[in-house]
Amino acid sequence: MKQTKSYLAKTVEDLKPSGIRKFFDLAAGMEGVISLGVGEPDFVTSWSAREAAILSLEQGYTSYTANAGLLELRNEVSSYMKKQFHVDYNPKSEIIITVGASQALDIALRAILDPGDEVIVIEPSFVSYAPLVSLAGGKPVAVQATEEYDFKIQTHQLEKAITDRTKAIMLCSPNNPTGTMLGEKELVELATFIEKHDLLVLSDEIYAELAYDEQYVSFAAIEGMRHRTLLINGFSKGFAMTGWRLGFVCANEELTAAMLKIHQYAMMCAPTMAQYAALEALKGGREDVEDMKKSYRRRRNYFVQSLNDIGLSCHIPGGAFYAFPSIVSTGLSSEQFAEQLLIEEKVAVVPGNVFGSSGEGHIRCSYASSMEHLQEAVKRIKRFVER
Repeated sequence: MKQTKSYLAKTVEDLKPSGIRKFFDLAAGMEGVISLGVGEPDFVTSWSAREAAILSLEQGYTSYTANAGLLELRNEVSSYMKKQFHVDYNPKSEIIITVGASQALDIALRAILDPGDEVIVIEPSFVSYAPLVSLAGGKPVAVQATEEYDFKIQTHQLEKAITDRTKAIMLCSPNNPTGTMLGEKELVELATFIEKHDLLVLSDEIYAELAYDEQYVSFAAIEGMRHRTLLINGFSKGFAMTGWRLGFVCANEELTAAMLKIHQYAMMCAPTMAQYAALEALKGGREDVEDMKKSYRRRRNYFVQSLNDIGLSCHIPGGAFYAFPSIVSTGLSSEQFAEQLLIEEKVAVVPGNVFGSSGEGHIRCSYASSMEHLQEAVKRIKRFVER
């Protein structure tokens, strides 16, 4: 039968594929590639967490949990957030266990947005932020953080983006892709702006465990911001549990109830065995987290210094596991640099422009790779730049 019209939703038709995926696909077909593109730990989930998941299967814990997740896990998340980040959430009514932090972001946006509501997305940003806003019926409004301020957003930049439809701001600290972390002073200034314009904040704190030079401060811990914050976190980065797909969202009771309605219809609950693994990770995984963090810090120091020695100017990232060097000195665009580096030297990086226009002139390199691979990658990048 002849098809006379498109049956696809216009919003989905207009979505662009992830710019990161293009370079993963190119690298996948080549041998001997050193990948600095993948945004996940190179560590394996702790044995105690894996053992807890195995035990849950052996004991037959294979049924649904409560929609919001195992209460025991929510209790542990509540204790963890209070102890580590000084924010207090009721495990029974203010925490939802989700299928990764990505699903938490999705239900948070769908819970607060009406068609046409605007969300400020601070770029460079993780590639899914703007598409998730669009899929929730909102309008993403990009505001560019710049290298001039080490990619720390300034409130005078945000002021220009405010309209009567602005409802929320997407915040990620430590940031993907830049590694920039906002300190308490910057967060307080931002909180004053949020209060002034009566906004909500979706605070993506998935890299909170990976802060290297100063104590991490949660945006929800800033005075007056708890009731305005939808706090997103999870187990993928700090606990090396990417494949388990487990995250959580914390918010006031009204917002949580709204998100739970979406979650129960769209997802039912997060995987049961993954929840038992996460429970053990929180109870007994602190030593593993600290060991990973120390290793990342050593790699960061080596890799960022090496990039600067090569002539690729790079600020010191305060957290996460990404370096975001400038490649302007080479005369190449971000895409040209990434493509030619991959073809000529078999090093995979991500062009900065896929994270927003202010990322042009940069590349994202993940140092969540062995020191041996980082040292070899530096040699290859140096050869490429010298040519």
